[in-house]
Amino acid sequence: MDWVERTAQLRQWTRSGTRAPHKPLLLLYALSRFQRDADAELRYSAVEGDLRGLLAEYGPGNRTTPAYPFHHLVSDGVWEVRTDRGPGSPGTGVGELRATGAAGRLTPELRAALRREPSLLPRMARVLLDLNFPPSLHGELCEVVGLELEEDETGQISAARRRRDRRMRETVLTAYEYQCAFCGYDGRIGAAPVGLEAAHVRWWAFDGPDDVENGLCLCSLHHMLFDKGVLGLDEGHRILVSQSFVGRSAAAREHVIALAGRPVIGPQPGVRPIAADHRSWHTSQVFHGSPRPATTA
Repeated sequence: MDWVERTAQLRQWTRSGTRAPHKPLLLLYALSRFQRDADAELRYSAVEGDLRGLLAEYGPGNRTTPAYPFHHLVSDGVWEVRTDRGPGSPGTGVGELRATGAAGRLTPELRAALRREPSLLPRMARVLLDLNFPPSLHGELCEVVGLELEEDETGQISAARRRRDRRMRETVLTAYEYQCAFCGYDGRIGAAPVGLEAAHVRWWAFDGPDDVENGLCLCSLHHMLFDKGVLGLDEGHRILVSQSFVGRSAAAREHVIALAGRPVIGPQPGVRPIAADHRSWHTSQVFHGSPRPATTA
């Protein structure tokens, strides 16, 4: 059985690029728990809060109960659930999962494979990360779920990642004249730009192309906030700032909150701006909550 392939083919609800990372997040969480205790069960009532937080932080704006992946991941052959009554999940009802003492863990076959082949776990984790989240969030996600991957393991590049167009970074940075489209930052060390990155508006994992109509030149801070859904773009190519973001310091106000309503800087004349369908995908699938009103000068 090819567990990596099975991981890559988790059945997820999809329609027009809709994100549904519920099962991948649960499986990442379960793999991290396996690292700490290969035989431990995850009682739903004990991990519900953790799973709810992961879905809120890394899922789309529409909230889904963690009971959904806890029950449905069973159908993918990598997860099992039992209750105080015996094997089998009682369904997706939160109250029923709590009342019956429902607990889940990786299937016996998968646990045995992970014990036999230590490199399997990081390969499965890498597939889950590559196919569901942008690279800017990979390290943070591993830290949040408690997944420990060695440097050589995190450096393994899947066949899917090798197909990316490595020229995109230079194309996008040139189009935006080597400055952050949100704040104007343009730092260099000698001739080399530093702290500037090419951000996908529609994530590559969700059919976002490697071209300038799907790219923004952003500083490292604003790239991370854009991928986390704190920042977005409206129809007039002005910056959206989520009302969910809270920052009381002068730095937070200056570097994030004050961006609300500002026009995007660039691209240079003759370069196509962000395509409307990519922008609307980011707004519906990544941006969190409602936007703040535009700030006044």
